[in-house]
Order: sequence, then C-alpha cells, then structure tokens
Amino acid sequence: MAMVNVTIDGIQVSVPAGTTVLEAAHQAHIHIPTLCHLKDVNAIGACRMCVVDVGARSLAAACVMPVSEGMVVKTNTPNVRAARKAVLELILSNHERKCLSCVRSQNCELQALAKELGADESKYDGPNIKYPLDSFSPSVIRDPNKCILCRRCVAVCRNVQGIGAIGAINRGFKTMISPAFEKKLGETNCINCGQCITACPVGALREKDDTDKVWDAISDPDKFVVVQPAPAVRVALGEEFGLPMGTRVTGKMTQALKRLGFDKVFDTDFGADLTIMEEATELVSRIKNGGALPMFTSCSPGWIKYVEHNFPELIPNMSTCKSPMEMEGAIIKSYYAEKAGIDPRSIVVVGVMPCTAKKFEIARPEMEVNGLRSVDISITTRELARMIKDARIDFAKLPDEEIFDELVAESTGAAAIFGATGGVMEAALRTAADVLENRSVENVEYQAVRGIEGIKEATFTLAGQELKVAIASSTGAAKRLIKRIQAGDADYAFVEVMACPGGCVNGGGQPIVPAYKKMEIDPRIVRAGGLYAEDEAKTIRKSHENPDIKKLYAEYLGEPNGHKAHELLHTTYTNRQK
Repeated sequence: MAMVNVTIDGIQVSVPAGTTVLEAAHQAHIHIPTLCHLKDVNAIGACRMCVVDVGARSLAAACVMPVSEGMVVKTNTPNVRAARKAVLELILSNHERKCLSCVRSQNCELQALAKELGADESKYDGPNIKYPLDSFSPSVIRDPNKCILCRRCVAVCRNVQGIGAIGAINRGFKTMISPAFEKKLGETNCINCGQCITACPVGALREKDDTDKVWDAISDPDKFVVVQPAPAVRVALGEEFGLPMGTRVTGKMTQALKRLGFDKVFDTDFGADLTIMEEATELVSRIKNGGALPMFTSCSPGWIKYVEHNFPELIPNMSTCKSPMEMEGAIIKSYYAEKAGIDPRSIVVVGVMPCTAKKFEIARPEMEVNGLRSVDISITTRELARMIKDARIDFAKLPDEEIFDELVAESTGAAAIFGATGGVMEAALRTAADVLENRSVENVEYQAVRGIEGIKEATFTLAGQELKVAIASSTGAAKRLIKRIQAGDADYAFVEVMACPGGCVNGGGQPIVPAYKKMEIDPRIVRAGGLYAEDEAKTIRKSHENPDIKKLYAEYLGEPNGHKAHELLHTTYTNRQK
C-alpha cells in the first residue's frame, strides 16, 4: 500500500494513502475536536469543529480531508481556535442548555468541548423554536431542542442498521432530525435498538426512564421484587463508575442490587441456558424432520421487530423461543412462585438489560402467561447505574463476591457469551454437538463464529453431517445476508442475528462511549473479551450440563420443546406489513 508523508504540528507522520487528516493526527497523538464524526459510521464534515489549516485559503474539515504527500497541517493556530470557538458558540445558541438536569451531563461531547474551548454559551442568544418532546415510543425519547444536527443518529440508523427511521426535514433554521412527515418515532419502522442513542453526542436521544417504576415497586410492601441482569451488563456497568472497559463486575453488581432493596437477585444467564435447551432442541428437530430452514435465532427483540416490518415471509423460519429475559420471567412467575409459595400476582420481575428494545418486548401481547406479564419492567445498564448513584452506593468499593439467589441462578459459560455476537450460535453448537454426536464433545470453543465482522460464515461436521451456519451483527448486515439467502446464493441450517453491531455488549442501553474514545478502543471487542473470560472461568460450559436446568426439566417442564415448555417458553410473531 502506498504511504503518504505529512507533517502535523511539526510532527512527521507516514500514513496509507486515503487516510484523513483526522486519522493521521490521531496516529500522531494529536487530538482534533469533533462533533459530527463517528468512526466507521459518520464522516460528513458538517459540524466544522475539526477545521485545520492545510495552507489553503480556507480552513478544511479534518474528518473528510485526505492527506497528500508533503502536506503541512496546523491544528492549533489562532485562526483555527477562533473558528472552532465561533462554531461552538453558534451551536450553543440554538441548543437547550439545561445541562444540570440533562441525562448526559458530564458525558456530553458538546458540554466537554464548551469547557475545553472556553465557549460563551450566551454570545449569540436569540429566539429559538420550541419543539415538543417525542415520548410516544416505549423505548426511545427524542428531544429536538437538544439536537445539534450532527446526523450521527441518521447515519447509524440508515447506514449501519439499514432502517432509516429518522432523517433531516425542513430547511435552514427550521432543519430538524425527525421521522418523515413529523411522525412520532413509535409510529415508524423503528426497531427500538437504541443505536441512535449511543451515537448521539448530546442528550437529544435517550432511553425512556423507568427507574421510578422500580423504586415504587421496591417500596411497596405488598410486592415481591425480583431482578435479573443480562450477561452483557456485567462487562459494561463498571464503566459508569470509572472502572476500565470490559471489567467483569458480576459480584459488585449483585451486591449493589441487594443493597438497592430487591428481594431476590437471579441471573438472566440461567434464562440463556434455558434458551439453548429449547433452541438447540428446536434446531435438531427441524434438521431431522424437515422443518423450515434456515432457522433464525430469536433472542434480539430489535431483530424480531425488524423481521416483522421488513421480512414477514421469514416468520416461519424464526425460532419460536422467547428471549432469555422472557423465559426467566416466565419461570420465576410459575416454577419459582410455586416452589417459594408466593402468589405470582405479587411478584414484580425487573430485567436489567443492555437493550432499549427490551422495553418494547415486555409490552408485546405474546409475552403473557396465565394473564401475567412475564417481565414487568425493563431498565438499561445506564438506568441501573443511575439507581446505584441515586442510592449513593460506592460501587467500586463493593465486594466481588457473587450473591445470586438459588433455584434459578446457576449458569454456565455458554450463557455468559450470549452477550457477544456469535455467542448464541456458539452456545447452541456446544449443546447441538453433544446431542447429534450422542456424546460429550471435548472442544467447546467455536472460534469461527467469533469476531465483530458484520457477517460470519462457518461449516461444522457433527455426527457425520455438515452444518452450515451464519452470524449477522446488525440489522443492516442481516438484510444483506437475507438477500443472499433469498437469491439462492447462500444455504444455511442456522443463522444468528443480533440487532446491534457486536451484539448485546454494544446494545443501545449500554454506557455511552464518546466518539474520540471509539477512535482508540472498540467497545465491541473489549466488552466481549470480558464475557469470553467469564466463560473460561466457569466450571460448566455447556447449557445442558447446568444442574439447575436439569432439575427444572425433571421437576417441572418435562422435556425441551414439550407441552409445558411451549406453554411458558415459546411465542409467536406479528406481520407488521398488514
């Protein structure tokens, strides 16, 4: 590859041809401020915060300016600093500056730059348009008054997720980011994935906060409040308290949940093991009995809604298994309630999820058993962090001892990796291999399905039979894969899809990572590394070897995919094109 030599603030750098000034500066450890730029997602030079002097008559946007041989770049001249400050003050003049009460306070890229550049927030004060809050969606709240028109949300929704639920409407001073025809977000084909939230540099997009519902339930003496945290939460929650990204805080998390006042702390990892029992059995049955193939996984509620909107003809190919959270909730309100002698109507199940789409999932009509919602409230990793801070718990100093409650708490390494793209596939393969081979297969690691590529493919030989599988990471990748399948260019037995790029570790409810940090570190890789480490640390690494799972089937469910299991653990889907 041809290399280009460039000088940035007196530092000589050699970079591949096609590299932008921003990327070259990053390599030289020179920080250029940005607002609209988001690595691999959005590079449009719209905000002009990254302007630099390249010797031309006007300043250039570093995020879209490619380097050229011998280029001399200056990033810190008086003209550059003045231009950036003026741009920032103009943005602030049209921004709702309620910073103290904003959910993004102290984690806002606009706020950080205003402090860094010493901006005068009232320099260009003038009349502004007051927009109504869009809170119609069960998952995402849109506040146009805080929007800075960076279009990062538009890029991730359209280019990464392949949806395009939002975009720029109107012109000039009246430009805003909105669904077409000024519809509410909940009236569109939005899948509630929340990737727009994690892309947003300010507080213009946020999850619908349900923490008050949790506090009210905990405070109600007539309620028995149970909480279940998802696998991906334990490798991200620590970031909210200053711990390094990817740190496993399973013990501290359970300790904090107990201190918040939950009556029982169960583990969604148990629900993940249960999902594998049902899903692997369903897959084997389809292979042996000529069922609809490929079979698609059904753990990701954003992916489910995407199929219902865009590919309803694939509904017969979807696994009928509920998600681990919903399975766990159903078991808590049936099996556990009976064992503990508790009226299930008094039980409140709270899910702590890396996912904003779970807020939509818990309200689906199908997620009800015997007239009761399987899960009553779903909060994100960020919401749990706010609850811990609200309770003034010193999270970093909590003990590391895990205190999950018994009965539906034991889990395996297979469940832990559910949060990473390819994890559900790998967990299912561990069980399917043993079932098809009719023995305990020693190798439990399927490296071919790991990694953050948008689409991964692999072929395994089990019991003398070839099993072709594929993994899609993001709905945009899923769309490309589906088109290939429908065109007859690809043939698989099993396909895993996660709505969010990288899987649940990069879910829309996870701690938000500023754009400049994403140039240095990839949360998808680092957080997934924490889950794989947890898997390796487990004594039991196959879902079907979980003793609590065996006990559940022996005492209550009967057999995987049996009548009782279908009643509690399986579901149906809706054609949303009708």
